[in-house]
Amino acid sequence: MHNLELPPKPHKGWHSRGYLPHFDQPGLVQTITFRLNDALPGTVLQKIDEELRDKPDSLKRQRLEAYLDAGYGSCVLRTPPIATLVENAFCYFDGVRYHLLAWVVMPNHVHVLIEVIQGYPLGDVIHSWKSFTAKQANKILGKTGAFWQRDYFDRFIRDEAHFANVVYYIHHNPVKAGLVRRAEDWPFSSARYT
Repeated sequence: MHNLELPPKPHKGWHSRGYLPHFDQPGLVQTITFRLNDALPGTVLQKIDEELRDKPDSLKRQRLEAYLDAGYGSCVLRTPPIATLVENAFCYFDGVRYHLLAWVVMPNHVHVLIEVIQGYPLGDVIHSWKSFTAKQANKILGKTGAFWQRDYFDRFIRDEAHFANVVYYIHHNPVKAGLVRRAEDWPFSSARYT
């Protein structure tokens, strides 16, 4: 049952919690990525930072994406009960707290595209997804401790071309990672509905 009685909360605009900068505004379409706690060790991230210190951020992002797509870490999101749990969490408040536009659950990370709704700040939405799925996944796996990384990456959509590119990227991430031949064949993605 959806809790529709939550009081509206203010949105934060540009802000940071000491890690990545975030932009939170109602009506904004955002692409969001977050990963399992063990998907990208700090030593690997530090090495990428050092190697690409004076290079454009886009190169760093490409290297990080390639590392994630290679499937490092426990990759527990590839198991159907865990992937279904995460996918269902994304869908649960669709149209109530956000508009869910596209998603994919990869073996060690997720990509989600949403439109933020007034009164439901982006950070609260993501915290809700991560908190609920971490507790439930740890129960299923018989584990305790950190499940997701601490922070998340978000980027607001600039225009229609950017929107189309992001949807394509999200849907074709399993193809790019060599998991399936066609985007619609990956069972934990909105691509199967298009």
